[in-house]
Amino acid sequence: MGKTAFGAFAERSLRDFTVEAVAKCLADAGVEPSAVGAFYLGNFAGPEFVGQSHLAPYVAGEAGFIGIPCTRFENACASSGSAFYHAYAAVAAGMVEWALVAGVEKMTSQPGPRVTEILAEAGDVGGEGRAGATFPALFAMIARRHMHVYGTTREHLAAVAVKNHANGAKNALAHLRKPITLAQALAGKPVCDPLTVYDCSLVSDGAAAVLLRAAQPGDIRVLGIAQASDYVALDQKPDITTLAANGRAAAKAFAMAGLGPRQVDLLEVHDCFTIAEILAIEDMGFVAKGEGGPATASGYTALEGEKPVNTSGGLKSKGHPVGATGVGQICDLVIQMRGIAEPERQVKRREVGLAQNLGGSGATSVVTILGR
Repeated sequence: MGKTAFGAFAERSLRDFTVEAVAKCLADAGVEPSAVGAFYLGNFAGPEFVGQSHLAPYVAGEAGFIGIPCTRFENACASSGSAFYHAYAAVAAGMVEWALVAGVEKMTSQPGPRVTEILAEAGDVGGEGRAGATFPALFAMIARRHMHVYGTTREHLAAVAVKNHANGAKNALAHLRKPITLAQALAGKPVCDPLTVYDCSLVSDGAAAVLLRAAQPGDIRVLGIAQASDYVALDQKPDITTLAANGRAAAKAFAMAGLGPRQVDLLEVHDCFTIAEILAIEDMGFVAKGEGGPATASGYTALEGEKPVNTSGGLKSKGHPVGATGVGQICDLVIQMRGIAEPERQVKRREVGLAQNLGGSGATSVVTILGR
């Protein structure tokens, strides 16, 4: 595996990031580009962010892959999680010996308002978009409804931000290495009630890559993997306090692995907004419905807690270059499971890790379970 730093890098291109992540990945594996049989690229909106289409061969040629199938996958924020899912299937089916999966996004090439417009295209443009709803508004509605039904509080949301900022401050590759206090999180600049700037993930650039093969002794193994879908628009979901695709994907991945939530040692989940992390641990069965906020506030998901969640800092602090996030989560689990994270954020229990990568407001979810 290999990944770049996540952050805002005006001078670097989308292709630069991908080539760097791929080169680090191949060097980590001790494999030449000529050994790779297929290239899978996760990218959400390269054509709009940087004006370049036909992205998979565009970056593959520069990375040294010529003559092999090169395909771009787009599934909003779950683009590279989906690419990983399909690369796994190709290797498992015996179609290729080595499959390389990369995820990349270059978001800071556009001004903030345009970034918001592009991201909103992952929602229901004809309905929610026409009404002026962007993703902060959609997740604010989810948060407000969760508060109404389950008693979740602003302090519970803020506890997610405080934890993830504390973890990200210890991650050398994180975008925002800035610890915050609960008081700071609660006093953040309002974005869309009840969400403040500290409840929202970052606009980031970066890339990540992983190499897949049939399992050999000593490898980190894919024990279970599943992708599930749901309606794109919130108004089509019967209950917006749960994102059904999370539960569906997790159930299938757990069944494939022959494991349950109790056997998972650490998680990387999709905290595009603080409420999304709370929903993720509830939807996948790590806590009861409505207990995600209190569990976080109690330290259950902290580095030293029973189920460490987002030891990388998550999207909130590590950064969220949309197309890179899914593969980035896989890399972050591998770093922990190999025992090579920074000492101050290295967890002790690291046999089984789970990544959950969400697209839009829950229309796509990819859950991957890794084992040592």
